[in-house]
Amino acid sequence: MLRFMFVGDSMTIGSAGEHTWRHRMWQHLRGTLGPEGVAVVGPRTALYDKAAGEPLSHAYAAASPDFPRNHLAGWGEGWLHMAPRIAGALTRDPADVLLVSLGLIDLGFYTNADQTADNVRAFVTAARSASPHVRMVLLPVIPNIRAETDAPFAAEVARFNELLAKAAADLDTPRSPLLLASRPPAYDIHVDTYDGTHPNASGEHKLAAAFADAMSQAWGIGGPYDTERLLTPAG
Repeated sequence: MLRFMFVGDSMTIGSAGEHTWRHRMWQHLRGTLGPEGVAVVGPRTALYDKAAGEPLSHAYAAASPDFPRNHLAGWGEGWLHMAPRIAGALTRDPADVLLVSLGLIDLGFYTNADQTADNVRAFVTAARSASPHVRMVLLPVIPNIRAETDAPFAAEVARFNELLAKAAADLDTPRSPLLLASRPPAYDIHVDTYDGTHPNASGEHKLAAAFADAMSQAWGIGGPYDTERLLTPAG
């Protein structure tokens, strides 16, 4: 059995009433690895409740009753916040694979591209201190509404994604493989998000596909994502 931990910001934790790309990914993994071949672990289970301003909701949209809601994601949290938390999370809930989508919050509110890249390296070091053989798949910062209207921010995003690719290449080891996923192809913030940043149903599928296809191609884990799901109603 392979144990996966989702690590991310608001796009990964999701908010009340959403399916989340975590659920889409779990469906894919269960379908390709079998129900007994996959587990999802992590210290948190809630969605973000926008009305309360806290992660208090468990109202997942039409999620399968047996969907494991565990994760390490937080609304407004980035590499800066997760780097000091990942070792404790892995000690509490050992995982074989980390699926990580972070960076937008860092660049938008806390750190520049170079500082964010330093936090990526700190995260990897901390994760390996707790789990020396852990595998990690990192997603670049994907298109978002601010980058369309804020040129300096867009430049920081582009630079960070270059630094992230370099970090993935530098830090990859046979003992603890590190993989950079590709930006979801044809990801359109006007089609795949509900507010220019957070994914809707089609965006959730595309995020899941980015991770699934990277693992399938590089490591032979699972298989290619079933893109036909993009044509089906949410559920």
